[in-house]
Amino acid sequence: MMNSTSRLLHSIALLCVAAVAVALVSQHVFGMRPCAWCVLQRLVFLAIAAVCWLGILAGRIAAWWRRAAAGLAVLLAAAGAMAAWYQYSVAAQMFSCDMTFADRFMVRSGLDAGLPWLFGIQASCMDARVELLGVEYALWGLGLFALVGVLALIAALRRTG
Repeated sequence: MMNSTSRLLHSIALLCVAAVAVALVSQHVFGMRPCAWCVLQRLVFLAIAAVCWLGILAGRIAAWWRRAAAGLAVLLAAAGAMAAWYQYSVAAQMFSCDMTFADRFMVRSGLDAGLPWLFGIQASCMDARVELLGVEYALWGLGLFALVGVLALIAALRRTG
């Protein structure tokens, strides 16, 4: 049976995977082409999910692993929030995302070529500006990273397991 910290980490991981699933449906069903900053945020969401699930597994050996995973998830959520904010406030005003950190990182990692259905860069940041319910996707991502960060902080600061 999972303790409350493990349940919270599992919920965070599922929330992150759901965010990537929504992005993939938006891309492959509704034709929203992602930019470099979009796919970098997908990577961060998946990294948070992996860290949370690894923390749950390692927490079976020693409880402090769950708190360490939650702490790392807080840092990753902060990085994701910064990426979303940069996309919204700077990159979306640029004609091209070429040679920005996100573009260089995704290309050098080989993820854009290795998993193009998930991490392929298909649009400039300006072209990738899309709204959902009147709010830009980048701001939805920012809000979700903030929520994940708060939930992970709660998990990291819990005194019990």
